[in-house]
Amino acid sequence: MEHAAESVPHVRLPEVDSRLLRELVEYLRQRRTELRQEWVRRITDAQLLGVMTPEEIFLEVTAVYDNYVDALETGSVETLQDYARDLSERIIRRGVETHEVLGIVLLLRDVLARSLFVHYQHDPDVLNRILDAYEPAANRIAVTVGVSFVEERERVIREQQAAIRELSTPVLQVRERLVILPIIGVLDSQRARQLTEQLLMTIQANRAKVVVIDITGVASIDMTVANHLVQTVKASRLMGASAIITGLSSEIAQTLVDLGVDLSMMKTVGDLQGGLEEAERLLGYKVIQAGDE
Repeated sequence: MEHAAESVPHVRLPEVDSRLLRELVEYLRQRRTELRQEWVRRITDAQLLGVMTPEEIFLEVTAVYDNYVDALETGSVETLQDYARDLSERIIRRGVETHEVLGIVLLLRDVLARSLFVHYQHDPDVLNRILDAYEPAANRIAVTVGVSFVEERERVIREQQAAIRELSTPVLQVRERLVILPIIGVLDSQRARQLTEQLLMTIQANRAKVVVIDITGVASIDMTVANHLVQTVKASRLMGASAIITGLSSEIAQTLVDLGVDLSMMKTVGDLQGGLEEAERLLGYKVIQAGDE
């Protein structure tokens, strides 16, 4: 899997007394079953990961716990970071929220810390040294998992936004050498650039000679978008396709005039039907009106 975000640097956990570290890791592995069960109970009580089944939660908890302890033992969070990204990719699309992931990691930190308090309560000196080793490492692990989840979530959102933009500006081939671009909704600079790129690729792929750009569903445009529309028409011509603008409302037409846009650069027709008829004339097709047959 390719990751769009690589901003989390390679980090190592703070250096600790090796004997204490071995003791801590051995204790957490010996109490693995009990601590996992307590962690799952706390997750359930907090009503986190509600979109997942108890079996799924237990499997993920087991993997996170083992990666967590390995990170404490090795001093490296790389493996845990990779697992966190993989886990995030699987659960984000199911609706798991950022606060839920941060919540379960903090719950694990709390469960382990409470267990350490109980285990070393009769030896305060050792307890303090164990906590001095554990707390910074646990905080670093929590940050690593949280950042990995947020980065993966941002990547998914970017993919979804790109898909929405593509679906909102479909370029359709009506017939040979004729394509239509119906634009509906708000037309901002980013979307204008995206639709131009998509239109030009479609012109090339279909060897189109005429493009009908229908803006009936566009309520308003600003100077930047208006100029981009003109540039789209010019770019279509450079690709060998004539462009016809349809659905130009009186408000948008007045806006274009007020903005000083050169309307002579654009061929306009009142509505989409008229635009398609004009396009077919340009392509040499005979237009037959209803009732003329």
